[in-house]
Amino acid sequence: MKSTSKAILLAGIIAGSLLTGSGAIAGVKNTKHNLGSTGTGANNMDGTGEVCVFCHTPHGSDTAAAVPLWNKKIDDTGFTTYDTLGTSTLDGGIAKVGSVSVACLSCHDGTQAMDVMINQPGSGGYNAAGARLAGTWTGAGVDGLMPAGIANLAKDLTNDHPIGIQYAGGGYTNAGGTPSTAADKDFKAPTKVTINSTPVWYVETGKNAGREKTDLPLYTRNTTDWQGGALAGENEPFVECASCHDPHVEDVAGSNPTFLRIANTNSDVCLACHTK
Repeated sequence: MKSTSKAILLAGIIAGSLLTGSGAIAGVKNTKHNLGSTGTGANNMDGTGEVCVFCHTPHGSDTAAAVPLWNKKIDDTGFTTYDTLGTSTLDGGIAKVGSVSVACLSCHDGTQAMDVMINQPGSGGYNAAGARLAGTWTGAGVDGLMPAGIANLAKDLTNDHPIGIQYAGGGYTNAGGTPSTAADKDFKAPTKVTINSTPVWYVETGKNAGREKTDLPLYTRNTTDWQGGALAGENEPFVECASCHDPHVEDVAGSNPTFLRIANTNSDVCLACHTK
C-alpha cells in the first residue's frame, strides 16, 4: 500500500512538472525571446528549433550567474550605473551590476551575439568560453548582436531605471524593516517571506491574493556587495531588471512587447512601488 502511494505521488509530481514545463515553453515560444527557427520575432537562428537553449542548459552552465543554469557567459564589468549622475533624489545605494540583471545584460548590453551559448544543442557542442551556434542568423543586428534601439542598453545604464538599487532607499533587512525604517518613505511596503532560510521580498500588485507572477519580485543581495555603510553585511531587497520584466511571459498578439509583469495602464507598474 505504501509503495502504491509513493508511485501515485511520483506520477503526480511528474505530471505536474510536465504541465508546468510545457506551459513555460509555450509562453516563451510566442515571444521575441524565441531566437530559434520556430521564432516569429525579428531575430532568429536556423541552427536549432529549440527555444530554451539560448538562455538555459541542463549541464555545464555558467555558475557565476545568479540565475538557473545560465547558458551564456556573463560580463559584469565596465558598466556605468545611475549613481554616477550625482542626483540628489537618489536615496538608495547602488550595488555593482549583478544578480539576475547581469543575465539580462548578457544580451541586452549589445556586446555579445544573441546566439552565443556555452552548451549547444546535441552532443559535443560544449565550449566553456561560449561560441556562436552554427547556422544562418536573420535579424536587424550585425552578426547576431542586439540591434540598435531601446532594447540595446549598452554599458551605460544612466538613462535607464536604476538596477541593483536598494528598495525604498534601504532599511528593509533580514531582521525586519517597516515603512518607518525605510530611507525613502515614498515607497509601498514590500511583503517578506522566508524560503529555505532565505528572505524573499516582493511588491504586491493587488491583481490577485497571495504571491503571484504578477507581483513584482525584489532580489536579495547582501550589502557587502556595495560596502553598505551602517548596514554592511545585511541581506536586503534590491530592484533588478526582472522586478518589472518577466522574460517568460507570453506576448499575445504583440500586447506585451516589453515583457512587463503587469500592464502599465495608468502607470500601474510605476505606482506598484512608488507612492506618488
